[in-house]
Amino acid sequence: MNIVLRLAWRNLWRHSRRTWLTIGAMVFSNVLLVFMISLQFGMYGLMIDNTLKVFSGHMQVQAPGYKDDQKMRQVVHGVQPLASRLRSELDSDTIAARGWAFGLASSAERSNGIGIYGVEPEYEPRVSNIPGLIKQGRYLADNNASEIVIGTLLARNLRIGIGDELTLLGSGLDGSFAAAVVNVVGIFDSGVKEIDRNIAEMPLGAFQDIFYMDGAGHQVVVLAPDLDQAELLQARVETAVSDNGDLVVHGWDVLQPGLKQAIQADMSSAFFMYSILVILVAFSVLNTQLMSVLERTHEFGIAMALGLKPGRLGRLVMLETAMMGFIGMILGALAGGLFTTWFTVNGFTYPGMEEMVANFNLPGRVYPQATLVSMFAGPLVVFLFTLAAAVYPALRLHRLHPVEAMRTN
Repeated sequence: MNIVLRLAWRNLWRHSRRTWLTIGAMVFSNVLLVFMISLQFGMYGLMIDNTLKVFSGHMQVQAPGYKDDQKMRQVVHGVQPLASRLRSELDSDTIAARGWAFGLASSAERSNGIGIYGVEPEYEPRVSNIPGLIKQGRYLADNNASEIVIGTLLARNLRIGIGDELTLLGSGLDGSFAAAVVNVVGIFDSGVKEIDRNIAEMPLGAFQDIFYMDGAGHQVVVLAPDLDQAELLQARVETAVSDNGDLVVHGWDVLQPGLKQAIQADMSSAFFMYSILVILVAFSVLNTQLMSVLERTHEFGIAMALGLKPGRLGRLVMLETAMMGFIGMILGALAGGLFTTWFTVNGFTYPGMEEMVANFNLPGRVYPQATLVSMFAGPLVVFLFTLAAAVYPALRLHRLHPVEAMRTN
């Protein structure tokens, strides 16, 4: 076997320039794959993180069926004590209780139907980025105050500003008529039109009084330290509420199915482009190895005349290709890892990106996620396609006749 390895290595460098050009194509494609896959995962993490921090969190405790129906009567009883218990048992302060109701918001001039969230002013900033997006005024301070924060588009539609009064009309939990007058203390700008036009937040205590909730709410929002820990934390939350059969825990992928579908669609299109790149490299290897086999037809004819079987010659060609592919894989993964690590520290951006993503409340730099999967998944696929590309030149040797081959110059 040692002789076969030495022979394959020697044959690989008989035309060193051609070999290096082929390896160079593999290295270039591997660097590109490592960087693009890492950048893609970094972008997905950014999308998920920013989307979940707007409202949904990584998971929510709800009443069964509330996610689909969002009916007022599908409540979590004692929602604030439950949130307080979870904060204590899970040793986490990124847990907040909420209530939700649909109501009619009226100013002196106009009216608009909106979704009204009752939130805990102390804990809401820890699970949502809305409190940090206040452009005018301030965020909620007192859990029982008759105050409200609204989006910029809603403020513009109702033609109101800081300090103005807003009349809320709706239906209470018991079916009775709910009405209140609240003061606008803050206006936020999330950059998402649907949120800025249709969402308002008020203290949970005041919300429960206005809508006759009797201490109930609709959601306990839990935000994990990061996405990787969300699944483990969800299991702990499910254990903590298991004594209450009237509650369910939904993960982010259930709460935001559209986000998951968008990521899957983007991955499909990206992998299609990656496949084209890998196939091009495979054809480059096919061309190199086919030329190598054709150039050595005379040698192969002599070897076969001496009793060497075509299968062993084919395995020799495959071994040469494997050596070349392995070099390209290792060099490409290392170079791609170093290249990606620089952007992991400094971030990736391009002219105009900051202005574009600012409309979606995203940062102007994307930080790739360099992991073992992103570093070796692409190069490994290239390596496998490289071996597949050498199958045809290797099989071609089975159709070789020794006498005819020795006549080839």
